[in-house]
Amino acid sequence: MLTFTIRRLLVAIPTLLFISLIIFLLLDLAPGDPLANMPLTIPPDVRENMRAALGLDQPVWIRYALWLKQFFWVEPLNILDSILGTSLAGDGQRVLSWQTRSPVADIIAQRMPQTLWVVGLAYVVGVLIAIPIGIISAYKQYSVFDQAGTFVSMIGYSVPPFFTGVLVIIIFSVNLGWFPSIYDTTLQVNSWATFKQQLIQMVMPVMVLALQTTAQISRFMRASMLDNLRQDYVRTARAKGLRERTVLMAHVARNSMIPVVTVIALGVPSIFGGAIITEQVFKVNGIGQLMITSIQSNDIPMVQTLTFIFAVLIVLANLIADILYGLLDPRIRYD
Repeated sequence: MLTFTIRRLLVAIPTLLFISLIIFLLLDLAPGDPLANMPLTIPPDVRENMRAALGLDQPVWIRYALWLKQFFWVEPLNILDSILGTSLAGDGQRVLSWQTRSPVADIIAQRMPQTLWVVGLAYVVGVLIAIPIGIISAYKQYSVFDQAGTFVSMIGYSVPPFFTGVLVIIIFSVNLGWFPSIYDTTLQVNSWATFKQQLIQMVMPVMVLALQTTAQISRFMRASMLDNLRQDYVRTARAKGLRERTVLMAHVARNSMIPVVTVIALGVPSIFGGAIITEQVFKVNGIGQLMITSIQSNDIPMVQTLTFIFAVLIVLANLIADILYGLLDPRIRYD
C-alpha cells in the first residue's frame, strides 16, 4: 500500500503540472483586462508601466514559469516561515492579487475558515445522514420509508442550491424568524454564547449543502446495497445462522461502501463548487464568494490559484478513494 501511494503521488506531479498549464492558458486567453476599471484619464505611458508592474508585458511562457516558481516554491517556504519563524523564503516574489495587491495565499487563508465551517460540516452531516438512509431504504425496499426517501432525494438532487437557499431564507428567516438570513463573518467564537450564535447562523447554509450531498450519496448507497443483498454470500451468511444485523452491517454494508467511496471522495471538490453559489446566497465571506468577486474583477492570479486548488483536491480525492478500496475490500491489493 505504501509503494502504491508513493507511486500515485509521483504520477500526480506531472498530472498537476499539465492541469496548471491548461488553467493558466485558458485564463490567459480569457477576455478581460485588469486595468479596465482604471480611470480613462490615466496617460498611456503610465498605463503601460502599470501593466509592466503586473508582469503583463512578459511572454506567456515566462509568466507561467514565474507562477510555477511562486506557487510551488515561494509560497510553501512562506508557509514554513510563518510556522517555524524562519526566513527561508527571503525576498521571493509571492503570487499577488491584482485586485488587492496582497499575497493570494494570505487572502485564501483568511477566507478558508469560513468555508470550512460551513462546507466541511455540511459534507460530514450529509454523509452521516445519507449512508443510514441508503441502508434502510435498500433493506426495506418499496416501504413507506423507502418511498419517502426516494421522493426527498429526487427533490434534493434536482433542485439547484440557489433556489433551495432562497426558499429556506423565506421560510425559516422571513416567515418564522428562526435563523438570520445573512451569515455574520465577523463573529468571533470565544464563549458559549458566541458558539451558539455561530451554530444558529450555520443551520441554513449547512442545510442547503447537506441536502444535495444526502440526496446523491443515499441513492448510490441504496443501489449498491440492493445489488449486494441479492448475492450468494448473503444467503450463505444467513444459512450459517448469523444474526441479520451482522449480515447487514458486517458483510453487505461493507461491500456496498466500495463504489460509494468514490462518490464520497470525489464529492469533496464538488461541494466546494456548490459553496460558490450558497455563499453568495447567504453572504458567507468564504472561498466561494472570493472566487466570484475575483472573476468579476478579472483578478487572474486569484482565479488561477483557487482553480488549481480545486484540481489538487480532485487528484487527492482519487488517491484517497483508491486507498480506501484496499481497506474495505481485502481482495484488492496494490502490491
